[in-house]
Amino acid sequence: MASGGLQLLGFILAFVGWIGIIVSTAMPQWKMSSYAGDNLVTAQAIYEGLWMSCVTQSTGQMQCKIYDSLLKLESSLQATRALMVSGILLGIIGVVVAMTGMKCMKCLEDDQVKKMRMAVLGGVILLIAGFAVLVATSWYGNKVARDFYNPFTPVNTRFEFGQALFIGWAAAALTILGGAFLCCSCPRRETSYPPSRPYPKSTTSGKDYV
Repeated sequence: MASGGLQLLGFILAFVGWIGIIVSTAMPQWKMSSYAGDNLVTAQAIYEGLWMSCVTQSTGQMQCKIYDSLLKLESSLQATRALMVSGILLGIIGVVVAMTGMKCMKCLEDDQVKKMRMAVLGGVILLIAGFAVLVATSWYGNKVARDFYNPFTPVNTRFEFGQALFIGWAAAALTILGGAFLCCSCPRRETSYPPSRPYPKSTTSGKDYV
């Protein structure tokens, strides 16, 4: 029962994390215009994401523009895109595989060993997906921080971390934690030893030999 509860908890955490990865990838608020230092607060806020850049007016109206050409994008942005999409695709595979190995599902009921292996395999795939997203978000965040503290970056073009970046970090952590729980939910096999052979009884009779 304990392993089943740990398995269910891991699946729920990984599934919520996978949903968070999708939300983070789709959001345009990966970085937002900074008002620190000598920057003046203007009537608009600028956001940039993986797929588009947006401008929000003080009235609440948002206008977004999708990036025109893939080849014009920075290599770091292209790599971040690839890692996030890979995380989503691996997450789909991991969720399906882990669902097959869940104890509450009726799939593979006749082969419990194979069922446990499917749950562990799903956990491993979800771990890889979580680490891919963690690398992508950390890489992107590191670039934003380096550009912010770069003295050669114009003050009016500095950006800070956006909400999508924090959601991505939280989603990666949940996915990794859920995948680890799924990997640890496999019960340990009890070591079975072969039955000990009885020693043959001595056939020596009680007679005295001269």
